[in-house]
Amino acid sequence: METKIKLYGTERCHKTQYYKSFFENKNLSYVFLDVEEDEINAIELRNLYENKKLNFPTITISGKKLRNPSEKDLNKWINKLL
Repeated sequence: METKIKLYGTERCHKTQYYKSFFENKNLSYVFLDVEEDEINAIELRNLYENKKLNFPTITISGKKLRNPSEKDLNKWINKLL
């Protein structure tokens, strides 16, 4: 089964680290896709956006794309989509 939550980002990004902690504190299963360490992850992220930029952190939850969401928005989509 495909993981419902994907986090595109980098290890050096403080917002990416925030989201990793957020998911871990809620015991949510997610996949971290480092866009600096793996070109395939970077391509996948670029393909989510028309401008093809590396807009990270980006979170996808069951196909819904969230660009740097607030905690409130993130909770809303987690509750709606999981």
